[in-house]
Amino acid sequence: MTWAVVDASVVIKWVYSEELSQQAVAVRKKYQFVAPGLIVAEWSNILWKKVRRGEFTREEALIAAAALHRAGLELVPSAELALGALRLSLQLDHPAYDCFYLELSRLRDIPMVTADDRLARKLVAATDLPFPPVVALSRIS
Repeated sequence: MTWAVVDASVVIKWVYSEELSQQAVAVRKKYQFVAPGLIVAEWSNILWKKVRRGEFTREEALIAAAALHRAGLELVPSAELALGALRLSLQLDHPAYDCFYLELSRLRDIPMVTADDRLARKLVAATDLPFPPVVALSRIS
């Protein structure tokens, strides 16, 4: 199976039915995934937001928290990616936390899967920076 970097915007769609969930599930069958360790903090934050908005109960959020561990992701320590992520953040003028995923994709020379259209568009426009392909869920039919 082919490897790809996955971000939290995709993983949430594996456990919570929302726009692009079908595409996220389809992509899950195509790749083996790796992510920066940072995804654990982002995952917790997404679940907290869903509880605040009334989309999840506290109990549902705690159950969903365990889903990340069952997803079978290889986690790479964020400290190993920090300097490269900051460089990319400065070059792209984009939030650093997203650039941890990009740096991992660049280092492993594997695609990155995201539901973040803003990030995908920015990478397409950054022709001076060579990146592996970015798979945007919105472009999957």
